[in-house]
Amino acid sequence: MARIKSQICFSTPSSLRPEKPLFIFLPGMDGTGQLLRTQIVGLEVAFDVRCLAIPPDDLTGWDDLTEKVVDLIEIEKANGPLDRPIYLCGESFGGCLAMKVALHSIHLFSHIVLINPASSFHRRPWMLWGGEVVQWFPGFLYTVSAVGLLPYLAALERISPSDRKALLQAVITVPQATSVWRMSLLKSFDINSLPLHRIKQPVLMIASGSDRLLPSLLDSKDLIGVLPNAKLFILPNSGHTCLLEKDINLYQVLQNQDFLAV
Repeated sequence: MARIKSQICFSTPSSLRPEKPLFIFLPGMDGTGQLLRTQIVGLEVAFDVRCLAIPPDDLTGWDDLTEKVVDLIEIEKANGPLDRPIYLCGESFGGCLAMKVALHSIHLFSHIVLINPASSFHRRPWMLWGGEVVQWFPGFLYTVSAVGLLPYLAALERISPSDRKALLQAVITVPQATSVWRMSLLKSFDINSLPLHRIKQPVLMIASGSDRLLPSLLDSKDLIGVLPNAKLFILPNSGHTCLLEKDINLYQVLQNQDFLAV
């Protein structure tokens, strides 16, 4: 995976595959897309993959971030066949961003995948409180608190040691100011103000039934009731960062759910 540049960009996991559908991945709070690494080989069977990479010190708001992502997708679209399908996939923080991006430019996308979107942040009062308090932590305490969050972020027993290490590295390398800023974005994210009924494309909601960080299953069921063409796939034993788990293969999930473009 390419290193993050000084500006918001797409990283390309390996070689370009312009003959295949474009798969745009919007990552969680770490903003790197590096944690998609366990899924890349499977996804590249069917897709030309791009991962959004947000610089660690970037404090862009929702509107500007949405515009920048749309601009990047437009560039990718122009560099490939005009009729190729474009999949938009967002996980956690990226799930919220994906909804905003989809509504901004609905015409761009053929399919949308939302994985444990963090749109239910407001349903966890302790997280709202934590977002206010963590900005005052001294550096060492911020690092300790980040490590302490791991059992909530993931079902650690379902993740290999190397991927646990990668998750820890992703968490502790997000600067404190950036973490506070992104939590403030989630706090301000108002799902009820979004005209989600306008999204007519097929939407696959993937929800972890054992998410200890957010009530992802409850939130996904609510979203299913609003999105006109959505279906829900439940991972009953998975934690919030389900894509790191050894038994989860995103490509196979898409295939089994008949969510691959013919």
